[in-house]
Amino acid sequence: MEKVALVIIDMVKDYFVEENGYPITPLARAIIPAINQSIAYFREKDLPIIFSTDAFNEDDFIFKSRMHPHALSGTAGAEVVEDLDMQAADLWLPKPRFSAFFGTGLEEILRAQEVSLIAVAGIATNFCVLTTALDAICHDFKAVILEDCTAAFSPEIHNQTLAAYRRNPLYPLFQIMTAVELQKMLQARSLPDYLLPA
Repeated sequence: MEKVALVIIDMVKDYFVEENGYPITPLARAIIPAINQSIAYFREKDLPIIFSTDAFNEDDFIFKSRMHPHALSGTAGAEVVEDLDMQAADLWLPKPRFSAFFGTGLEEILRAQEVSLIAVAGIATNFCVLTTALDAICHDFKAVILEDCTAAFSPEIHNQTLAAYRRNPLYPLFQIMTAVELQKMLQARSLPDYLLPA
């Protein structure tokens, strides 16, 4: 059976404060139930659950753009939002840039646990979720973006990003699917050959 890790991106408190005025806030809040359902599935199957979240410095290079300081390392705003079912056994990897592979040791962690595929959830679909999925491929892991467990700054951006990769030359190494579709795929692969669909 293929070993899969759930990697949840950037679901930090700063993005869930209405007063901060992020357009993604209500969309991020809306995917929490689906992410929690995925967490429950992975926990039941004893599969790795990894939270990888923004952890910037106040004078960070990226803040030389239109982006203002947020999710600063060591602050409450950079912590995982309480509504997610994060438990002590789950791994939390603060990241200094967009991809969960950048400066976090994620590759080594996945290899040590013999993971071959990562399922990516969280925000934003067109930034950190996508860069994490593509970096997975660059590190020789398969990747799935869970479309119902991810969100962007608007539904249009979310859907356009996924449409660009729904059919891609990296298939089946890189796929877009719902959490339930992933679970069905994993269940089928765990069956003996004589029980697999013809």
